[in-house]
Amino acid sequence: MNSLRTRVSALDERRRHRTLARAILRLLPEPESWLDVGTGDAHFPETAKGLFPYTSFDGLDPTPRVVRARAAERIEEAYAGHLTDPHITSALHARYDVVTLLRDRTPAPDPAAELHAALTVLRPGGLLLMEGRPDDLRAQLEPHDCEIVPEPRRLPDRLPAPQRLIARRKPSAP
Repeated sequence: MNSLRTRVSALDERRRHRTLARAILRLLPEPESWLDVGTGDAHFPETAKGLFPYTSFDGLDPTPRVVRARAAERIEEAYAGHLTDPHITSALHARYDVVTLLRDRTPAPDPAAELHAALTVLRPGGLLLMEGRPDDLRAQLEPHDCEIVPEPRRLPDRLPAPQRLIARRKPSAP
């Protein structure tokens, strides 16, 4: 029975990851580079590669799992540490077209600092994909000169609406 639960849970996770990646696909069909913050074993990039075969996916995680994910070729570059580390932020400054901050990751010690760092590594015009309460996230993004990308209307189904938000860094942002 546990084996069945594990398989169903893995399928649900892949479905959620595919849905999140598809939300970016309609806005930016072929991003050059994508950073998955808190990537762990890089299951999100592995799933997203099915929709973005020409995108370079990199992963950042404070655990050694990111190095194993690189060895398994789920990501191209592995960064061990926290996004708020100034060495990482300066090395990755304005490098990514898309940055993901997903809810199933270890919470950041300082979420506001992590958001600021995510915007630092994002190119002007790039997309930030986050999960969480959209109202809370909107309030955090306003001072950072980001525009919220409106979600298309969803057809009613039996699944709850995702708690995600996509923000675009304005090209005029520093």
